[in-house]
Amino acid sequence: MSSRTGAKVPVIDFSNQNLKPSSPEWDLLKFQVREALEEYGCFEASFDQLLELQQPVLGALKQLFDLPFQTKQLCVSDKPLRAYHGSQSRLYDSISTDDAHIAENIEQCLTTTLWPQGNINFSKTLASFTQLALGLKKTILRMILESFGLEKYMDELSDSTNNHLRAMKYGRPNTSEPTLGIPPHCDNTTLTLLSQLNEVQGLEIQNKNGEWINLNPLPNSFVVMLGESFSIWLNGRLSSCYHRVLMEGNEARYSIGLFARPRGGYLVKVPKELVDDKNPMLFKPFDLEEFLKTFSPQIVRGRGKSALKAYCSV
Repeated sequence: MSSRTGAKVPVIDFSNQNLKPSSPEWDLLKFQVREALEEYGCFEASFDQLLELQQPVLGALKQLFDLPFQTKQLCVSDKPLRAYHGSQSRLYDSISTDDAHIAENIEQCLTTTLWPQGNINFSKTLASFTQLALGLKKTILRMILESFGLEKYMDELSDSTNNHLRAMKYGRPNTSEPTLGIPPHCDNTTLTLLSQLNEVQGLEIQNKNGEWINLNPLPNSFVVMLGESFSIWLNGRLSSCYHRVLMEGNEARYSIGLFARPRGGYLVKVPKELVDDKNPMLFKPFDLEEFLKTFSPQIVRGRGKSALKAYCSV
């Protein structure tokens, strides 16, 4: 399955809760973030505050995915990439909802459907995780914008973001041969923050040479990936992270992620500051929800690394 390399993505420590913009530590981390994204499109963010939530979130996901298949199927949505996606025979199951930093949204969209008798701890646990990831996402987003001198767009990008939460389970392939859990793809997000909840590995990213790097994240860390929407907004100055999941062995893999992406109705367009004679505009404005309505995830993944970029290229 293509060549692999033993290279490692950078680990950047964000555990300092007193981190302030313009401080020497902030500027150092900002440099490290920009450097990592230029080279890999991703990095590992060490974040000690995640440790206390990891086991409660893992317990919530096991409780969720242990529900009968027919019960999980009750979670439906007319919007792309929401609710439950899976089957009794597939290796990959996921369930997701929008703006999950608000417990009431999880309660309304997921919990009351899955547990009519109520399960407030489930909603609160996932909302707490989303709030934690959201705080880190805002810090990283500000650092990236500052590194381009575009910090004035911080409020606009934050206000137009849908904080989409997705819980994922990769089933046991029961084989020693690598089995594809998720095909190679780039997320259509601004930023993706993933947390691996147990010790089953499988996430890989592709470097600039086409080699696959196996990620073995620390228990207290998020894997942070640049998404296609942000790469386009930056006029291609940074590339999104091409990644996949390979499974082997006889244990399931649990992970959860904040998929921060533009809201429907928001027109993603390249800032004028990133366009000049040497850097012409590469992409037309687009509405991500309109793109998702037009192309199913299966079609998108079959169109190579940059389906969204192909959709809105000038």
